[in-house]
Amino acid sequence: MSEVFEGYERQYCELSANLSKKCTAAGALAGEQKKQKLSDVRAGVEDAEALIRKMDLEARSLQPNVKAVLLAKLREYKSDLNNLKSEVKRIASGNLNAAARDELLESGMADTLTVSFADQRSRLMMTTERLNQSGDRIKDSRRTMLETEELGVSILQDLHSQRQALLHANNTLHGVDDNIGKSKKILTAISRRMSRNKWIIGTIIAVLIIAIALVLYFKLAK
Repeated sequence: MSEVFEGYERQYCELSANLSKKCTAAGALAGEQKKQKLSDVRAGVEDAEALIRKMDLEARSLQPNVKAVLLAKLREYKSDLNNLKSEVKRIASGNLNAAARDELLESGMADTLTVSFADQRSRLMMTTERLNQSGDRIKDSRRTMLETEELGVSILQDLHSQRQALLHANNTLHGVDDNIGKSKKILTAISRRMSRNKWIIGTIIAVLIIAIALVLYFKLAK
């Protein structure tokens, strides 16, 4: 897994938990304090969006099997960020029930902090669970990568052996071609000698026949 992606991921998880805490606190405020808190939250949301974009770019630059896992995680983070944006809009629009807001204010800061910590703890536990699941998926992907790499090395070794065998066969064929060429030359030379010998033998036979004919002629002439 990319260490760069992990760094962005840690930053996002911390920022997301902090923004959730601020949203809870902003819901219990009013007036300028609420506006200031929401302004801080919106700035944090922009930082979170920037981290999401960086994680997306980093994930898309990795190998396909790792890329698929990281993009799946990224979709969860995007969904989490969208939920956070919706919460900010809800608080900013003032849709919070007035009676519920009064009840919240009357319940005191202790209840607000309790809810805030409980929500933050819930988000952190959910984030931790996602990280663990992602870690398992990444381990599986890494194991698959190693197995694929071993298979690739084995295939390359087989291809190298086959290449050596083909080169050896090619050299053998060249040797056979050379031997056939030499054999052709020898057979051609033998054929020429045989032809020459045939002419010589034919000439000798013709001379003998002529000599015998001359001898017979002279004997009969006497």
